[in-house]
Amino acid sequence: MSSETTERRRLAAIMFTDMVGFSKRAQENETVALELLRTSQRLQRENFALFHGHEVKSTGDGFLAEFPSALQATQCAIAFQRALHQHNTTQPVSHAFQVRIGIHVGEVVQRDSDIYGDGVNIAARIEPLAVGGGICLSETVYAQVHNKLEEALAPLDSPKLKNIDMPLGVYRVLLPWQEPLPADPVKPSPSRRKLLSLGAVAVSALGSAGWLLTRRTSQPKTPPASVGEPPDQKSVAVLPFVNMSADKSDEYLSDGMTEELLNALAKVPNLRVPGRTSCFAFKGKSGEAIFRDVGEKLHVRFVLEGSVRKAGKQLRITAQLIKAADGFHVWSETYDREMTNVLTIQSEIAGKVVAALKGKLGVDDAQQLAKKPTKSIPAYELYLKGHRAFLKNTEAGWKEALKYFKQAIQRDPGYALAYTGLADTYSWAGIALVESQKAWATAKELAQKALTLDPNLAEAHLSLGIVLASTFDWTEAEKALRRAIALNPNLAFAYDQLGWVKTVCGDFDEGLSLIQKATELDPLSALFHADYAFYLEYARRYDEMILQAKKALTIDPNFSFAYHLLGWAEVWKGNPAAGIVHFEKARALDTQPQFLTDLGYAYARIGERAKAEQVLRDLETQAQTRFVAPGLRAMIYLGLGEKEKALDWLEKSYDQQDGSCGNFKVDPLFDSIRNEPRFQALLKKIKFPD
Repeated sequence: MSSETTERRRLAAIMFTDMVGFSKRAQENETVALELLRTSQRLQRENFALFHGHEVKSTGDGFLAEFPSALQATQCAIAFQRALHQHNTTQPVSHAFQVRIGIHVGEVVQRDSDIYGDGVNIAARIEPLAVGGGICLSETVYAQVHNKLEEALAPLDSPKLKNIDMPLGVYRVLLPWQEPLPADPVKPSPSRRKLLSLGAVAVSALGSAGWLLTRRTSQPKTPPASVGEPPDQKSVAVLPFVNMSADKSDEYLSDGMTEELLNALAKVPNLRVPGRTSCFAFKGKSGEAIFRDVGEKLHVRFVLEGSVRKAGKQLRITAQLIKAADGFHVWSETYDREMTNVLTIQSEIAGKVVAALKGKLGVDDAQQLAKKPTKSIPAYELYLKGHRAFLKNTEAGWKEALKYFKQAIQRDPGYALAYTGLADTYSWAGIALVESQKAWATAKELAQKALTLDPNLAEAHLSLGIVLASTFDWTEAEKALRRAIALNPNLAFAYDQLGWVKTVCGDFDEGLSLIQKATELDPLSALFHADYAFYLEYARRYDEMILQAKKALTIDPNFSFAYHLLGWAEVWKGNPAAGIVHFEKARALDTQPQFLTDLGYAYARIGERAKAEQVLRDLETQAQTRFVAPGLRAMIYLGLGEKEKALDWLEKSYDQQDGSCGNFKVDPLFDSIRNEPRFQALLKKIKFPD
């Protein structure tokens, strides 16, 4: 009879153990040696069971075992060594013994009941480095556990692994009862060590070069509580890659790799990928339940994480796919490259990762994979800084964004994404920083330039749609925004802006449906939750408006726009005094004239006319040195009940294409003058669709 041998490849955390000096002891006293071996096997098996380890086979005086995660394998090793240390303290010297342990995470081949492959070989070569009876971890394991342990870790100096050609970092676990080696660092206290390790991870994100990623791959010691599967099972979140380089300034490499993967995966048909804001909310975060936390908060089935390490002219990028519900490793790969053009490398590897994940995620090819946005690394870094500043949604943030995007374009005049970033900043800052008509004209020119450079860039169509809506070209704005969504169905910002267009034109059902889609794609974006509240205001759904604004504040407690919205919700519910409390918080956080105006209107509503008039004077003073939108002064006059003066300023608002004009049709602020002939004339000029 012939038997068929089956093989299966998978990722595993592998542990090799070995009893120090067993052969010599057996020669000296076989009876004692076998007694000690039985004690060693008993202690190891007890701890295997505690940490979900599987004994693959005995190696004579040691074991080959595997675990569901690197953390569980390391915790098991520490627990065993602690038990062994306690045993040795109760025994005479003749009955004390030591065990070396090596741990690695890698791909294994399972053949019947045994496992083989490079992952097993590397673990076997690491184990002898655990001198004096200790624990050594591969760089892969270190990346996943270094900020989850009470014990400190120290790198070995240029470790040599027998028959392993590829250079590999190895770390030793500093057990408190062991004598330190000369190269070991001073061990900080547990509380200090925790802060240091968290700080090390916090500088991770998008940038540099690494080995099997991250810092949180573990399963709980008990089965996880039931987690509802996301409605769309083809979903993956890209967590910020860890910067494993010695130079922390190389973080731009890990951040860039994360951005590249987000962009590439977002173009895969029928795959839901949470937006950048939500993914980067987990930057520097760790913990045993991190993957379940990501799965629950971002509603994804899988998590892609990784690391980047730069060493001289060598770049190593590692990525792995993990099931969110239980931390199970689905796929992993390491890419070694010569440090030439980093952006080309990032694009290449993003394409390879997406291709590798197709089968794992059950999706089709990407529509457009990783077209290099720029060849200039300085321009790319400036773009990233500008994008981060823009998302602050504050006056200071917009000023910073304008500076960085302009510098990026100076570095690379052909950088289409930088033009879109600058266009969006002008569009959003038009009512806060720059005269509106000038802002819209500049934004339109920049968006068109981006489209000339890359006609299929979704962000360029989005930028054009935003500025067209700002200038009341509603039909063309909707076309541009829908084109952006067609090119990138995961572009949450496009749904947000199309939702605004539909809402201000009076289609509340579709507008709210679109902004809800944006929050689903980027659930940890304070801006999108705040915009959801904004659109609910126009639909007169004030209780829901409050809930959404509070969600935004849960994500970002210092988000001035959310306090602004809470204040208006209270005003419309008949509590302007309560609204003032929120308006004052917004004003304390941001210097936009809008937030001062909010206070002026609320003062007028509670009968504090003198305070309202003082706000008008303050706005007039500000207008001497900066742009103050005419619509802001109209708001206060509406609060004071001076309709004709309000209409005078609203007509000036239209003449200057002030951004507030876009809200005329639906904003409750204008209900008191909605039937006034002068206001009706303004509505006709803005040409809202029926």
